[in-house]
Amino acid sequence: MKEKIHPVYHSDAKVICSCGNVITLGSTRKEMKVELCSSCHPFFTGERRIIDTAGRVERFNQRYNRK
Repeated sequence: MKEKIHPVYHSDAKVICSCGNVITLGSTRKEMKVELCSSCHPFFTGERRIIDTAGRVERFNQRYNRK
């Protein structure tokens, strides 16, 4: 294999969720920020809720005149 072409691997990389959960894993990036994780995702928690990203639900309701 060629030398000095592989990215630096961080074995203590952090994934930070918007809910506040922090997961430590290995990655080529030192820190990542995500919107959903297994602690707050509706599939894993069993909660039924609409996850609104940037007002998409409101735009959909306005477009089709729903209340």
